[in-house]
Amino acid sequence: MTAETQPPDTLPDTGNGAPRQSRRRLRACHECDWLVALPPLRPGQKADCPRCGHILAQRHNRPAQRSLALALAALVALLVALSFPFISFEVSGIGNRIELAQTVSSLVGFHQPLVAICVALSVAVLPGLYLVCVAWLQVGLLSREPLPFSRGIARSLSHLHPWMMADVFIIGALVSLIKVAGLAEVSLGVSFWAFCLFAILLLLTTQSIDSDWMWFSLAGEPLAPEHSRTGAPAAEQGLAGCPTCGLVNTLDAQGRGRCRRCGEALHARAPRSLQRTWALLVAATVMYLPANIFPIMTTTHLGEDNPSTIISGVVQLWQMGSYPVATVIFIASILVPVGKLLALGWLCIAVRHSAGYHRTVRTRLYRLTEFIGRWSMVDVFVVAILVALIRAGALMSITPGPASLAFAAVVVLTMLAALTFDPRLLWQPPAPAKDSRHA
Repeated sequence: MTAETQPPDTLPDTGNGAPRQSRRRLRACHECDWLVALPPLRPGQKADCPRCGHILAQRHNRPAQRSLALALAALVALLVALSFPFISFEVSGIGNRIELAQTVSSLVGFHQPLVAICVALSVAVLPGLYLVCVAWLQVGLLSREPLPFSRGIARSLSHLHPWMMADVFIIGALVSLIKVAGLAEVSLGVSFWAFCLFAILLLLTTQSIDSDWMWFSLAGEPLAPEHSRTGAPAAEQGLAGCPTCGLVNTLDAQGRGRCRRCGEALHARAPRSLQRTWALLVAATVMYLPANIFPIMTTTHLGEDNPSTIISGVVQLWQMGSYPVATVIFIASILVPVGKLLALGWLCIAVRHSAGYHRTVRTRLYRLTEFIGRWSMVDVFVVAILVALIRAGALMSITPGPASLAFAAVVVLTMLAALTFDPRLLWQPPAPAKDSRHA
């Protein structure tokens, strides 16, 4: 369902023969800044921006009950995954069995604390925190008395979401199994299957969140400013839609403000968006060089060290006949980072030449780069799992290489670059070259 460019109802006549537009349920699209009125939504329906197609609101049936049940089930699955053996291997009578937490502690033992922190946060800590936050909010909403700190917790959900990578970790685990299967006998523990269930439940939990309903239940919905006019960009009217709760707010003369409902900082356009994006892209490009030049891990087999880079790992998998896995690693670790660097760089340049139909195409490209960026963490997770699992001394062992930290930095920097880029810039008229203060 497409959101309406005219509100579904009107208020009484203003006295000059023109009816006033309703100020209820207005939204400014976060991607193109178009101001629209949300239509009534039934469970299972969603409202899309009529200009760029961005989803403005999506209604779910019994959202509080569904989210609470899924969050609690996911937390139980995570606790089981952290409490039992994850994977074990055996070769020539020598073997090893690891728990999920050892994928982090082993990296610390090999003097890779920053990579260990990235793995711990993205795989367990942030997802667990997200699920606790969801359960806290839904319990308060079901009791019709929001619990303390509910607004701040609700604000945090959208900020946590991009950094949760349990599903990517599962792909990393499968790649690790294929790499080891030809050298040793591998068995999967209870923790592995529990973590697979946890990843599925976490995904379902994030999809079950009805943020529009949640914020209305938490704090109601004040009317939009009196001069709001649908069917036009919000910034031209001195307005901005809150990226967290969706409420339309008035900005000051400098194009800044704060949301009346959730307290989020607002801007007509993200400050220094292009400069920050370029800086992050340059930093990611610099880190991409050592990430591919230096070995990402070193395998010791029968006393012989064999360092491997990302490219050589792909070639080795291809030679082993693991064509699907080699293709996945090639796409996730080589094509995606390079493609994202090129795409975001091109979008930064295209801001100066935004026009017509190409705006929609560029917005879709931005959505794609934002979505696929985190999947490049597959190689980092493969290293974390293999380093913890393959520890049989000179017979067979794997140690992390310097490229693991550099590649993790590339993934984080490109994700930050996508989050920093303001897609609304693609829809505004090209600014004079000398005036880039709001870019």
